[in-house]
Amino acid sequence: MSEVTGKAIDFRLLKRVLKYSRPYRKVFIFTGVITITLAFLAPYRIILIQQGLNDYVKKGDSGGLQNLMFLTIGVVLLHTIIQFFQSYCTSWLGQHVILDIRKELFAKVLGFKNKFFDNSPVGALVTRVTSDIQSISEIFSDGVLMIVSDIVQLLVALAFMFWMDPMLTLFTLIPIPILLWSTSIFSKIIKKAFQEVRVEVARINTFIQEHVTGMTIVQLFNREEVEMKKFDKVNKAHSEGWIKTVWANSIFFPLVEVLSACSLSLIIWYGVIEAVDYNNVNVPIEAFVMYTYLIYRPIRQLADRFNSLQMGMVASDRVFKILDTNENIADTGHNDSNVFKGNIEFKEVHFSYVPNHPVLRGISFDVKEGQSIALVGATGAGKTSIINVLGRFYEIDKGEVLLEGVNINDFKLEELRKNIAVVLQDVFLFDDSIYGNITLGNNNISREEVIKAAKMIGVDEFISKLPGAYDYSVRERGAMLSVGQRQLLAFLRAYVYNPKVLILDEATSSIDTESELLIQKAILKLTEGRTSIIIAHRLSTIKRCDKIIVLDKGQIMEEGTHDELLLLKEGYYKRLYDYQFAEAVN
Repeated sequence: MSEVTGKAIDFRLLKRVLKYSRPYRKVFIFTGVITITLAFLAPYRIILIQQGLNDYVKKGDSGGLQNLMFLTIGVVLLHTIIQFFQSYCTSWLGQHVILDIRKELFAKVLGFKNKFFDNSPVGALVTRVTSDIQSISEIFSDGVLMIVSDIVQLLVALAFMFWMDPMLTLFTLIPIPILLWSTSIFSKIIKKAFQEVRVEVARINTFIQEHVTGMTIVQLFNREEVEMKKFDKVNKAHSEGWIKTVWANSIFFPLVEVLSACSLSLIIWYGVIEAVDYNNVNVPIEAFVMYTYLIYRPIRQLADRFNSLQMGMVASDRVFKILDTNENIADTGHNDSNVFKGNIEFKEVHFSYVPNHPVLRGISFDVKEGQSIALVGATGAGKTSIINVLGRFYEIDKGEVLLEGVNINDFKLEELRKNIAVVLQDVFLFDDSIYGNITLGNNNISREEVIKAAKMIGVDEFISKLPGAYDYSVRERGAMLSVGQRQLLAFLRAYVYNPKVLILDEATSSIDTESELLIQKAILKLTEGRTSIIIAHRLSTIKRCDKIIVLDKGQIMEEGTHDELLLLKEGYYKRLYDYQFAEAVN
């Protein structure tokens, strides 16, 4: 949760938000001008009405009254037209500003290290990019410019009132100090309440996103009732956050109405005294009654505007915290991929996800161009971590990773990753067609190339049987396909990108025998002529590898071919192979 600064408005934050309006400065200036113009028109209408009463009604001048009526109608029409443009321009400005902020925020998130996502709930990030940014738009549509309009209207009305009757104006303003004091307290309470609301919105979004994604597990283990109780707790906290804002509003707004009634009472009391005791028939009571509504209405609106501004300020604080997060991968390399042929070398690489908890401890090995190597070891041995640092999804603590003898940090990140394709055990597919999931929006890969590649690795047959074939929508996360089919699509995706290095991370686990046969065929085609790194628990899939590296607790324990490692009678690989072979026999 963001800390409460104690300030009603954080001008540092406001200044930063307003910077995003610079590309639209003409619209901003135009909106500011018509906003100030609008602030003069409402008080001026009251002057016209009072003039009609004093100069025409009391004197029976119907001609002058008629002319004044047409002038008043013109002012009202002008007020309506300007109000339309003000409302449209402020909303237009707010939407274009959040369009730019959302683009900047999403671009920032795209460049974050995987470590950031490990520690950040997805629901909270979704809240930042959606509802928090939407709240920022209200700073423009119902915030700064509208507050300026209300304040100017208030000052103009007071100026007219002092010009008409200074003493009556002072009587009218007697309740104002109480109103200003209560407004100050209200602003602090509402800011704290809105901060709590934004926290609870993020929590409820995170909870819903997580449980909708994991609904199968919830239902499989009959946890619906338990999870519903958890949701009730989160939902109640969200509701209580909003109730605090309602509580503050329910006290403040009736107080404004009471103080407004007090001002009206003072006007009537003073006006009657002036008229009866001092025979002053020109006391502008009618105008002051209207001016009182004109004063208190902006003050009441100011509270509403202030609510919108506070919500926008709290949201902007949370968005800017993401924008200011320094978790991006340094992309300062200058080498392109033309020099990269597939030679890889790890030299004394140390790596940890959490400081002082090393996962890789001085890993050193090399892979020659076109070779295939396998990484074997128990869960947590460091196999996947090697892949993570090779693609620079995480940064190493110590040592070097070299491609063609060049440190991977010296390659442009885009150039590095376009030459490395990874096929994971848990394949992620977007809610798109098969063709869209294969190309990932790359216009350089034609449909003909995709179909040709599918036929080469033996995937075309199952795709062609689907309704719509390559245009078949797989739905969110590929829900309409089996595990094996999703895996085959991952192989096809890797193949059409034609990488120099292919990485298979447990790509043949958790699939049926028929799919495994297709995948084995695809693997042979994919690994042909390119450097390949294969992580596998099934040792039968790595017998043909040029080298097998056995890992344990982040260190290399053994290294060699399948036959060489089997000769080590007390070796880790030999024990693992015998265990799997015995399981297969049984």
